[in-house]
Amino acid sequence: MIDRRPIASRDTGWAHALTQLLARHKISPNQISIVSMGFAVLAGLTFYFGVQLSGAGRVVLLLLAALFCQLRLICNLLDGLVAVEAGKGEADGAFWNEAPDRVSDTVIFVGLGYGLGMPSLGWTAAAMAISTAYIRELGRATTGDNDFSGPMAKPHRMAVVTFAGVLACFTPIFGGAAGGNGILIAALWIVTVGALITSIRRSSYMIARLRA
Repeated sequence: MIDRRPIASRDTGWAHALTQLLARHKISPNQISIVSMGFAVLAGLTFYFGVQLSGAGRVVLLLLAALFCQLRLICNLLDGLVAVEAGKGEADGAFWNEAPDRVSDTVIFVGLGYGLGMPSLGWTAAAMAISTAYIRELGRATTGDNDFSGPMAKPHRMAVVTFAGVLACFTPIFGGAAGGNGILIAALWIVTVGALITSIRRSSYMIARLRA
């Protein structure tokens, strides 16, 4: 049974160094999870305002949005490392390991959707993202397996919006702000459709396991 999301960066030197630093300063995994929500809120806000601007302000805000998405992921990595490797896990850790991620996905995709003038697409992307997590948790509860398969698991979703945010900065290449925003609209569609496929794939695996 795979109980933790496979993450290559978990075994890197910088991750272990940060883990030890946080543990020495008595920063708990739950606190790191809460900070991850803060970065997600900042990502949603910078996406919201950035897509409505042009020029230097647009570039700065979209780059910040991309950075905040990655900082959210780093927090998601470190909370698990501090809990497991540093032995700082808490009794309510399971809640704080999952609930902040649902908030984070929502504020990022909804913020981007509203900024683009397509709130329904933002909410749909958020709903599909939450669906993948719900099915994973349902599978864990019913079969004992944590299915982290993609193609649009959490790291993949953040990779898509991060890459799109950076690309959308280069608006002269992509036909001005409208062209850059088109890239971000496409990113929301990729997340939505990819998360739907992920949910179907995880559901199929769970059903097969239950029947077996």
